[in-house]
Amino acid sequence: MLLNNPFRRRFYAGLRIGLLAVLGFAGTPAQAQVQLPTIKFVRDPDLAPDFKLKNLDGKDLTLADSRGRVILLNFWATWCGPCRAEIPSLIELQKRYADRLQIIGLDVDDDDEGMVRQVVASEGINYPVALASTEVRIAYGGIGALPTVFVLNADGRVVQKHVGLFNPALYETEVRALLNLPVAARVVTFEDTGEVFLKHADRATDLPGVNLSKLSAQQRIVALHKFNAEECTCGCKMTLAQCRIYDAGCKLSADRTAQIVKEIYAAGEKEKAVSPESAPTQNEPAIPLADPASAPSPDPANAKPATPPQPTPPESGKP
Repeated sequence: MLLNNPFRRRFYAGLRIGLLAVLGFAGTPAQAQVQLPTIKFVRDPDLAPDFKLKNLDGKDLTLADSRGRVILLNFWATWCGPCRAEIPSLIELQKRYADRLQIIGLDVDDDDEGMVRQVVASEGINYPVALASTEVRIAYGGIGALPTVFVLNADGRVVQKHVGLFNPALYETEVRALLNLPVAARVVTFEDTGEVFLKHADRATDLPGVNLSKLSAQQRIVALHKFNAEECTCGCKMTLAQCRIYDAGCKLSADRTAQIVKEIYAAGEKEKAVSPESAPTQNEPAIPLADPASAPSPDPANAKPATPPQPTPPESGKP
């Protein structure tokens, strides 16, 4: 199996996130009357990494073949319950928007192609399915939980990423919005800070499970720089920042980032303690200038005699 225990942990974490997202998107009847749900797309999205795979029919499968249509790139596995649960809604979505939408299923954890074929046939999947290579998984950030869906606009750019089981209505609303069809939702944009592609983790100002509240603005910059410069030792081959985003349950990245925050904070406190005070503080009033009238008279014994004025030499040729 390709997904080891850490991946399984991320899978269940992603499932919880997905269920919360369903609740947040659907809302209560009272809330639906007051305000519309919100969908979010990446501002200035990246071009999706293309690939060339063989689908189960032996035909070449690439993203370029579907350029001009909205694409839902669905990473899944036959053993994944939530993956299987969302297949019927994906089938219906493909039927409803057949000419303007392309769903692509990429299986990431089945060594037996026969098993995949069996599931595709039994479920009646009407969109192409292929086995994802390691290179494709890496190109899309490793795929730490299933299902994971990347939403691509008609220009082949990734505008959203969903991890876990989501409400089918959310997918359809996003597809309709990207097709410029009417939707009962507000559309807003956001900057990708690692939520979609981990390479953008260096844009993040906050990371899962990292408390930066004690640091000053400048210290936060220093800490975030260190998080993006140092590699996590858990074996993920990612920076600390990327690991926190990719696997919030990783204890090694959690402990190391906490240690870095502690060291930066302690260094700042030490610098405050040893720095000379260059100006009076609010608790230390300034010393007033002495009044010349009240200043003590100099001691004659210690006073330096004034230098008497020197006579001006006569000009040349004059007495």
